[in-house]
This record gives sequence, structure tokens and C-alpha cells, in this order.
Amino acid sequence: MTYASQNIALYWIRLLRYYVVYDASYTICKKELAMRFDFDQAVALPWLVLALFWAITAAGAKRPLRRESPDSRLYHVLLMTAAFALLFRADMRIGQLGWRIVAPSPPAAYIGLGLTLLGAGFAGWARSALGANWSAAVTVKQNHAFVQCGPYRLVRHPIYAGGLLAMLGTAIVYGEAGCFVAVILAFVGWGLKARREEEFMAQQFGDDYRCYQRNVRQLIPFLL
Repeated sequence: MTYASQNIALYWIRLLRYYVVYDASYTICKKELAMRFDFDQAVALPWLVLALFWAITAAGAKRPLRRESPDSRLYHVLLMTAAFALLFRADMRIGQLGWRIVAPSPPAAYIGLGLTLLGAGFAGWARSALGANWSAAVTVKQNHAFVQCGPYRLVRHPIYAGGLLAMLGTAIVYGEAGCFVAVILAFVGWGLKARREEEFMAQQFGDDYRCYQRNVRQLIPFLL
């Protein structure tokens, strides 16, 4: 695992672990066991699992041959740090960012949790398909493979697509305006990174990658 990848994974694990607390209380009523389920805490669990999966799989990444400049990467890191801080830290959502725009209700909570699980699962599937070609920064690897299998048949950037879907689901559960601002920041941050990645891939794989760009959408199948 590279030093940078290890630090990134550890940062998100530390950030998320404070929000994952198993909170259940049991009462006996007519010989039935009842459980109180806290969605605000439960929705963080898929993110923790995803962060652990990322930390484990980062160890097998190939060595880079070429990477983006530090200045280019800085914009993405700042945007994503702000996005995840807004999403998971209530103390960052001050003023109007703390306004509740999704009323708390079981349907909204179930929908949000379902989208979070779906998005995290899709991102994890994409990470598995990418294998040793993955990198936290925009790079071209030694013996870089042009992956088109699994979720890469559906969209060109399935990790970002899954991440955005999971963030949207989490924002619905938490319901505050700042959480939806976080989704927008992540969309911009991952969009900028995706553009740089595609420049690298087009230089590396030429017409094959340009054909892939024409035939497969970037983030949403058949739409975007």
C-alpha cells in the first residue's frame, strides 16, 4: 500500500467510525422482542465497510508510470474533503446548511439506506473489477489494463457513480441541506478527476478508448 493511499484510507476510517454505533434496545411485550433501529447511525456502516475494503485492496496496486501534478490533485482533494466533512459531521453544517429539507420518516430512511447500500455495493464491485489498476491519484500504471468488464460495461466511472449514489442516499437519511451540498461538491470533484483520467486513458489507449467513450456513458447508463 502506498503511503498516500494508506493515509487516505485511515482518514476516512477515523472519520466514519465515530458515526457507526450499534444502538438497539430490547423490550419484551407480549413475548415479542422489539428493536429500535437508528438509521442515522446505520447508514454510516456501508461507508465504513467500503473504507476498510479500499484499505485492504490498495496494497495490491501496480506501480505508477505517470501521474497528475500535485496542483491538479489538490483541487480534487479539497473538494472531496469538504464533501465528506459536510456529509458526516453535523457540526460542519452551520446556519442554512443545517436546515432540514427532508422530513424524517420511515419511508425516507429506508429509501436513503437502500440507495447507500446500492451505491456502496456498486462502487465496491467496480473497485474489484479495476483490480491492481486502481490509484487514488490520476495515474497510468505499469502494464496498465484497459478494463471494460463488470460495471465498466455500464458506465466509464462506476466507482464515482456508486459513490455519488451512496452519498445521495446518506443525504436523504440525514436530511439536512448541507448533506445535499456535499453531493454537489462530490459531483464536481469526481467530475474534474474523471476528465483528467480520461485524458490519460486516451493518451495511453488511443482510438480504443475514444470508441469506448462514444459507446459507454460516463456516470449514468444511457443518460450521462
